[in-house]
Amino acid sequence: MRVLRTFAFADLSGFTNYTTEHGDDAAGRVLGEFRAVTRRLASERGVRVAKWLGDGCMVVAIDQEDMIAFALDLEREATAACDPLSLRIGVATGRALLFEGDDYIGSAVNLAARLCDAAGPGEVLVPVEQAVDLPEGVTATPHGVIALHGFPQPVTVANLAGTPMVQGRNDTGELWTRSPFLA
Repeated sequence: MRVLRTFAFADLSGFTNYTTEHGDDAAGRVLGEFRAVTRRLASERGVRVAKWLGDGCMVVAIDQEDMIAFALDLEREATAACDPLSLRIGVATGRALLFEGDDYIGSAVNLAARLCDAAGPGEVLVPVEQAVDLPEGVTATPHGVIALHGFPQPVTVANLAGTPMVQGRNDTGELWTRSPFLA
């Protein structure tokens, strides 16, 4: 089944070096803070953590506005909670194949992952053509044209910033959260 979704990949920048310098226990505490902040904000913004990826995660949303609000909130709050580490995030919207009911495959997923890889500390990158209908309080500034691994053409990218003025939804909108799947 193909579905229209917005995907984000987030990664704690500098986590490997932090682990080497401060040890596994300190790194575990930072990672615990990151995951706690991520879970809370996902619940507040109505997005879903699809999977944890070591010191990062993949998040999925029905609504792009919800994801952008989540990504900017996460960048701000996780950076504060995980100091001295910062976060980098890539966001992309598009149709993807819902695979085996709990995973997604497709160009939008890959694009979000590659944008995360290309982002610098504190950046939230999105394809410029998707930086439209932004939540109130959010701005997009040109970041440039980036060649991304696995994509034949360079992608023009914008960096998102600001404080979203969007009310939380507490609803992922995913099909499995709807009747008849819930009793």
